[in-house]
Amino acid sequence: MTALNEENLPRLEGTVAVPSYDRSRLRAGIVHVGVGGFHRAHQAMYLDRLMNEGEALDWAICGVGVLPGDARMRDALRAQDGLYTLVLKHPDGTFEPRVIGSIIEYLLAPDDPEAVIEKMAAPEVRIISLTVTEGGYNIHHVTGEFDAANPAVVADLADGAVPATSFGLITEALRRRRDRGVAPVTVMSCDNIQGNGDVARQVFTAFARLKDPELAAWITEHVPFPNSMVDRITPVTSEQDRAMVAERFGIEDAWPVVAEPFTQWVLEDRFASSRPSYEDTGVQIVDDVEPYELMKLRLLNASHQALCYLGRLSGYRYAHEVAQDEVFARFLLDYMDREATTTLQPVPGIDLDDYKRTLIERFANPHVRDTLARLCAESSDRIPKWLLPVVRHNLATDGEIVRAATVVAGWARYDEGVDEQGEPIEIVDRLAERLHAAALAQREDPLAFLRDREVFGDLIEDERFTTTYREALESLHRDGAHRTVERLLTA
Repeated sequence: MTALNEENLPRLEGTVAVPSYDRSRLRAGIVHVGVGGFHRAHQAMYLDRLMNEGEALDWAICGVGVLPGDARMRDALRAQDGLYTLVLKHPDGTFEPRVIGSIIEYLLAPDDPEAVIEKMAAPEVRIISLTVTEGGYNIHHVTGEFDAANPAVVADLADGAVPATSFGLITEALRRRRDRGVAPVTVMSCDNIQGNGDVARQVFTAFARLKDPELAAWITEHVPFPNSMVDRITPVTSEQDRAMVAERFGIEDAWPVVAEPFTQWVLEDRFASSRPSYEDTGVQIVDDVEPYELMKLRLLNASHQALCYLGRLSGYRYAHEVAQDEVFARFLLDYMDREATTTLQPVPGIDLDDYKRTLIERFANPHVRDTLARLCAESSDRIPKWLLPVVRHNLATDGEIVRAATVVAGWARYDEGVDEQGEPIEIVDRLAERLHAAALAQREDPLAFLRDREVFGDLIEDERFTTTYREALESLHRDGAHRTVERLLTA
């Protein structure tokens, strides 16, 4: 067994692909906030590809954790000199390992916020990137505005406060860059949010405006926030994954990453200064990301929601089990064809029919073993951004809504906390307690779940939606998820 670190890389050659570049020559040009599995399977992987071609050696990554729980990632990466194993799991059972070397440093903000701010303010850093999840942008679901009442934000806005949130840390770094005459930096969101760059601009300038209106004006004028669309199914690393890396490849890796082979990154070409030559490694550099991100959010992400609740209620535990069930696979395609696709713009260079068929194949990959629990987590952040825009568009245009309404009803039934076999369901959501209480009330009040305006806005007032939703929820209670879906397919 070989412990993964810089010294041991030569011992791994011939067993797995390792960095072909001299990592001692790397310099950090990117500070990335939120180093999780997705970032390491995606953005860090693309940079590693460039570095293996002799490019981007001054674009290495300094990772940053903002939450105390990020100490686990700090410890794992520091012990391994920033190295980790990325294993691509192909549908035919082939496992493709590679050691990624593009992360060279990791800072934990609760340990030393000053070190994080100074790193972001350093002249050699030209991009601050983010994967902080949908909930990390602090947007109020109903108003769509930055939530200035969030206690963590209030604390960061206090006079003399030591920054603790990503908003406080990045804004202070931008202030120092301005005051020192250092070139502006690009803030690049890589989260699954429509218009993620626009959202990032909105929330960071809103925070800055509350802190220092003149700084907010400077950010608005000088700091670009490019939009992007990112895609690669990346399950949470399990103990089985760690064991697999050890047994198959002889690598002792505290936190490997597993992912599907498919990857896509569409990036708006809007940067403060230079950027890595991403296009040399398969990234699509475009003027307008919106058609691509709508395609991904409303087809892939919303379809994940369409399979996870109904599949879990039926007794499945993994995404591939649901996608391999012909009834659910047909339901997903029907949702995509008849409800989601009608809301999309033309997508240059993409065959949507082929894209949708590929999605089902990706979901059905048995080796990725993406858990339904992961897909069902934090639904109150995901459903409003991915699925409800489809519902609202089709309500406004007299389009079909029955499948999306059934998914929402499936979420409501899921949040009752027990599946159709009587097995308990752990609800992982920032609003878990409130949603669970509403779900328990819906046997007497079928619309109880929809009454949460923070999540659903005014949908409770749309009679066509509430009627369709109520019928779906009644069927789920009476007949179960599988039979409900079967009935939809034959209607």
